[in-house]
Amino acid sequence: MKSLLVANRGEIAVRVIRTAREMGIRTIAIYSELDRDALHVDLADEAWNAGAAPAAESYLNQQRILQIAHEAGAEAIHPGYGFLSENARFARAVTNEGIVWVGPPASAIEAMGDKITSRRNAEKSGVPTVPGITEPITTVEEVAAVAEQFGYPVAIKAAHGGGGKGLRVVRGPDEVEDSFEGARREADAYFGNPEVYVEKYLEHPRHVEAQILFDSHGKGVFLGERDCSVQRRHQKLIEETPSPGLTVRQRRALSRAALAAARSCDYVNAGTVEFLVDRQGDFYFLEMNTRLQVEHTVTEMVTGIDLVEWQLRIASGETLTIDAVEPRGHAIEFRINAEDPHNDFLPSPGQIVEWHEPAGPGVRVDSWIRPGTNLSQYYDNLLAKLVVWGPDRASAINRGRRALEEFRVQGVASTIPAHLAVLAHPDFIKGTHHTRWMEETVVVGLAEPDVNPALPQDEDLTRRDITVEVGGRRFTVSYWAPDPATAGAIRRRPPRLSASGPAGPSDGMVTAPMQGTIVKVHVTAGASVKEGDPICVLEAMKMENEVKSPNSGEVVDLRVQPGDTVTPGQVIAIVK
Repeated sequence: MKSLLVANRGEIAVRVIRTAREMGIRTIAIYSELDRDALHVDLADEAWNAGAAPAAESYLNQQRILQIAHEAGAEAIHPGYGFLSENARFARAVTNEGIVWVGPPASAIEAMGDKITSRRNAEKSGVPTVPGITEPITTVEEVAAVAEQFGYPVAIKAAHGGGGKGLRVVRGPDEVEDSFEGARREADAYFGNPEVYVEKYLEHPRHVEAQILFDSHGKGVFLGERDCSVQRRHQKLIEETPSPGLTVRQRRALSRAALAAARSCDYVNAGTVEFLVDRQGDFYFLEMNTRLQVEHTVTEMVTGIDLVEWQLRIASGETLTIDAVEPRGHAIEFRINAEDPHNDFLPSPGQIVEWHEPAGPGVRVDSWIRPGTNLSQYYDNLLAKLVVWGPDRASAINRGRRALEEFRVQGVASTIPAHLAVLAHPDFIKGTHHTRWMEETVVVGLAEPDVNPALPQDEDLTRRDITVEVGGRRFTVSYWAPDPATAGAIRRRPPRLSASGPAGPSDGMVTAPMQGTIVKVHVTAGASVKEGDPICVLEAMKMENEVKSPNSGEVVDLRVQPGDTVTPGQVIAIVK
């Protein structure tokens, strides 16, 4: 393999390009018009414009990507994760064009990408699965019937995707209709297919996944497990290996089950088999991700194996030379996302003003951010992955705390405060956390950030930091001053409002908490609502967020409809 097109953006594009260049492979980047100056564009040997900012017109534009591959002379395409990485149609189109697909065959993607088929395959291979049905659900009545059969709560899940997208937990009959519609809508938006299925929702399980590698000659190897139980909104926030609390017996059983699941679909290349582990220690097949995972880094830290390198070598037809793997030490990954943990983890698009990555022994940062980088509503909000290694779990936790305290991000909110809160919690230190623990225990206890002093609302002010010394001791002082770029121009700033409306409910204004697209409106003008009732669903940075009424009353003014794009502070409705 002499040339590789990376069909992705952000930190995973940077990650793949770096390994490929170390292997002497010519790298070809693609970019949307918003990403012209992105880091992955600078690092690649050459870069090609794939289209407009919306992913459908660039990073998901299969025809354009294949056209670029031919014009650039790419021998292979690496899809990264997300976007087209688990799209069987694209994988088949790539191979039909005579280009090497760095991933599993399209047939394996289809078998495991369809969660219903993957459950059936796992069951046939003797792998235990979560109780549920293996047929697509098409009506609200069917969901209700399954829930009655297995008992609430149940999970409605996208049949053709994962990562928490297209997933709704239903805890009672009154939630069935909205959850069913929301799951189908999100599944269709993210995976191009609205099919969903229903299974029993396990309360307080651990989320443990197995990393596997298979070559094209039938040899497979288990590279250890990762614990991904620290989650919010069913999306992972912290991952670690080895999994705390997993016994040697459980690990061996997990390895056998993961390899059996992969063999059931003639798997090739890197893949991850995900399981839920209940409080009794029994595990159940959840799904198989037919691609590289975001958290593959922790496996690399404890094994010394470059998974991207092996993806490329396997795609080139090489035979696996890895046998039994003996992991060394403990590794933890922290996802540094542009989200506000003090405000229900709402996405935080904007411009990065300051960016300082930690360093030192046992610290790795995979990122794509530089000072001045703009974060768009069109793409995922992952800024970086901070990965730390230690000889044992306690030392890895201490190193993670030190590195997080060194990490400086200004301009947007980030998940760093949430990570520090997790590391300080005795449940995490003891390893007794579960998939709901973050939302039930940590989020509710997050301290509010320092409140800035009140500022004039009729000026554009910019925060500035200066360093002073008092009595020989160094201090950083923050102050606000007019922005030089707009000095002399006075513009009325939008009121600073939260997701649920203005600071006080007296005026009844419901405003957009961020830039995004309205995907559903729950009310009509003239309708009566109660405080906290959802007004609409706002999608931003690949996440759906409910905008709620700040008070009870009548919707006297409704200013949005599905498909509208809104800006921060824009009035969505008025409730009197």
